[in-house]
Amino acid sequence: MNKEEAQKRIIELREKTEYYAKKYYDEDSPEISDFEYDMLMLELRNLEKEFPEFIDKDSLTQKVGGHVKEGFEKVEHEVPLQSLQDVFTIEELRTFDARIKKELELKEEQIIYTVEGKIDGLSVALEYKNGEFVRGSTRGNGQIGENVTQNLKTIKNIPKKLKEPVNIIVRGEVFISTKDFEKMNEEQEILEEKTFANARNAAAGSLRQLDSKKTAKRPLDIYIFNIQKLENNTFNSHYEGLMYLEKLGFNVNPIKKQCIRNRSCNNGSRKHRRKKGRIEFWNRWSSCKSR
Repeated sequence: MNKEEAQKRIIELREKTEYYAKKYYDEDSPEISDFEYDMLMLELRNLEKEFPEFIDKDSLTQKVGGHVKEGFEKVEHEVPLQSLQDVFTIEELRTFDARIKKELELKEEQIIYTVEGKIDGLSVALEYKNGEFVRGSTRGNGQIGENVTQNLKTIKNIPKKLKEPVNIIVRGEVFISTKDFEKMNEEQEILEEKTFANARNAAAGSLRQLDSKKTAKRPLDIYIFNIQKLENNTFNSHYEGLMYLEKLGFNVNPIKKQCIRNRSCNNGSRKHRRKKGRIEFWNRWSSCKSR
């Protein structure tokens, strides 16, 4: 592919991803599958990497796709809610592992990965002052999100008060279980109303209601998966952070495992993927994080 062809394809991919991202993130009404969207983004990233002269700051490869919905108060995230990097093949996982070793100048036995089930929902930030839940917001574009505090308070698994009086900001994923999603669509069909495309968008649409009473009627749940900010954070690994979150009273993904070697990380991911059909909240792949 020459430069002219690459530029034309990059422009085409940007237009497509912008359109599909708007349908997915802002309208909660996707028109293509997650995999199809991911493949478009992968092609765009690869072309921009091969032809860096065509990289644009407005490309979705340079930012998060969501925007603030009209009617919600804007919240500037103290710690940005960035996108998690996707890998789709074992070779990409090996490349990621090699880059980590090179950049950190560490040997394989010095790197500890945490393999977790990937939750397909809506990412949110929860803020606590002296252990009290004070504010919750959607990811939005990663820098600016929507204040959905009252809606989040309707989710039973979000503690209003923690077991320790700490100041902490955490990140979690709001979702609807497979069983509850199927039940919701059955009820929609009975009422002769439009059914939901998938559980992720049903969860997102439920949380982004201007009336919290409507949100309270939806079977939303949450798993907290990261500490964004904590005073005197002394944890040496992501896994230690997850254990502390559980100690505080947060609902944490039950599918998690520490892996010292990249091969163990891959094996752990395969093992969890084989369980996919038996897991109520899981709609996509495992994630492998290093800390």
